[in-house]
Amino acid sequence: MGPSRGSLVATVAVLHLLLLAPSMAAAFNYADALAKSIIFFEGQRSGKLPPGNRMPWRADSGLADGAQYNVDLVGGYYDAGDNLKFGLPMAFSTTMLAWSVADFGKFMGAELPNARAAVRWGADYLLKAATATPGALYVQVGEPGRDHACWERPEDMDTPRSVYRVDANKPGSDVAGETAAALAASSIAFRRSDPAYASRLLHAAMEVFDFADRHRGSYSDSLSSEVCPFYCSYSGYHDELLWAASWLHRASNNASYMTYVEAYGMQLGAGDDDYSFSWDDKRVGTKVLLSRGFLRRKLQGLQLYKAHSDSYICSLVPGTSSFQAGQYTPGGLIYKEGESNMQYVTTATFLLLAYSKYLKSSGATVSCGGGVVSPADLVALAKRQVDYILGKNPAGRSYMVGFGARYPERAHHRGASMPSVRAHPGRIGCDAGFQYLHAGAANPNVLVGAVLGGPDSRDGFDDDRGNYAQSEPATYINAPLVGALAFFAGTTRK
Repeated sequence: MGPSRGSLVATVAVLHLLLLAPSMAAAFNYADALAKSIIFFEGQRSGKLPPGNRMPWRADSGLADGAQYNVDLVGGYYDAGDNLKFGLPMAFSTTMLAWSVADFGKFMGAELPNARAAVRWGADYLLKAATATPGALYVQVGEPGRDHACWERPEDMDTPRSVYRVDANKPGSDVAGETAAALAASSIAFRRSDPAYASRLLHAAMEVFDFADRHRGSYSDSLSSEVCPFYCSYSGYHDELLWAASWLHRASNNASYMTYVEAYGMQLGAGDDDYSFSWDDKRVGTKVLLSRGFLRRKLQGLQLYKAHSDSYICSLVPGTSSFQAGQYTPGGLIYKEGESNMQYVTTATFLLLAYSKYLKSSGATVSCGGGVVSPADLVALAKRQVDYILGKNPAGRSYMVGFGARYPERAHHRGASMPSVRAHPGRIGCDAGFQYLHAGAANPNVLVGAVLGGPDSRDGFDDDRGNYAQSEPATYINAPLVGALAFFAGTTRK
């Protein structure tokens, strides 16, 4: 038997108090959390590390990536706790870092140069991947099966560094579209501080988008088991094409991209309601991004996107007619699915704040059936998610490594779980490393700022390195959180 109407009403009432209680007092040191969320990306760097890299236990790695194919693919980010470079999540992480700088950079203070450096590390790699070979885009370095069969520090890895690409014969409009979005968004992040670099990024973004649109197809079909089931494009490629065109319009103000949006939007998913935003599915993010054009510039062709953005927001807000109570844990955390759920928390939190900003700038509100939700309500809901991550939750635990008095100590992460090359200069081989995966001790290296996969649907969390669904960090978890933390660092009363 399902829950009674009375119990559902009570649940919604409790969530309403839990999620929307008005308070802009500082529950945490958001500036410290912001700084640490950016430092995390320095722990994920591949390639030749610059002087002053703030994860002192990391060293150079992947210095020959691409060499056997006569292409330079050194650099970029490892996606999570392994030693692979996957183009789709890396590009999405770069897009979200760049969006964070573009919309919330003014709140970052002294951390703005560090945030831009995080964007540049990803954008530099994507530039190489997009321009190394005409008519091709390099989308992955490393063999997932072989890499996952080893537990090695990135500095030691000796698994095959095979290179995968998409081209006219093996299309990948999804990964190419996201790469175009990342380069376009990054150009906005550098528009004032480095105009020449921004121009290079924008030009490359236009070229990659043209390639993605002209040679349509999913990279999951073209590359099959090399990218699946790890980062399959389950949503297809339509969402990335619309997402990329939207970013190119914002970055270039070229009317041709708005013409593209208006002509092909419905074909590419503009009429779909969707309730999660991730490295795979860009539909909700695109709608919020395009709503900015309607709200700020009164572009009437974009009114549909505002209506769909409202629908998404209303599903998150207790008390509205379309509220989905089942997508929260009892403690108030957004919950979508068991594996790496925190990625959906941070993307939703970012969208709440970005949409709140766009609404406030035009004096607009969210229309939820017969009710109205204000920008301040969205900020309150976003703050509750951020505070949960930082420690205001039933367990009293921070889910950001290195932040607060109590945080996870056994992140599922090869480099963090093993002695550093400075502490143990000798090589630790593929099989020998598994003793560290299965050890009960805390990680010897603190992966500062990493937000892990997070608790289950009942707010339970097992600080177990082997439980990757809950204990693995990822760049696409942290990237949206950078913008959210910047907002609260800059606007919350001390």
